[in-house]
Amino acid sequence: MQAFNPVRLPARLQVLTAMAALLERLETRRMSASADQYRRVAQQINTLLAAAEPGEDLDKLLAMAPATAALYENQQYAHAGLCRMPLEAALSAELAAVTAIDKARLGV
Repeated sequence: MQAFNPVRLPARLQVLTAMAALLERLETRRMSASADQYRRVAQQINTLLAAAEPGEDLDKLLAMAPATAALYENQQYAHAGLCRMPLEAALSAELAAVTAIDKARLGV
């Protein structure tokens, strides 16, 4: 049996960690919050991410919270691209987006 090793994050990430956990719960229980509630949580996380210091501790948090990691990646996209996704998954996502945009433009 493998021992449980909790990840320890510094106090400066405490609020962001709590909000990330809330967002993960909202992601798994889609009907548990209104669109406005979800948007407010995402906006608060975006604000916290913008103020967060990049580094190993933030990386640990983002590894545990995929929805928050996606928000972070969206924030960083302008200068880092899809920096947190494996290259193959990022390329597939970009190609799918291009296809969807082309279909929308053509009215398909």
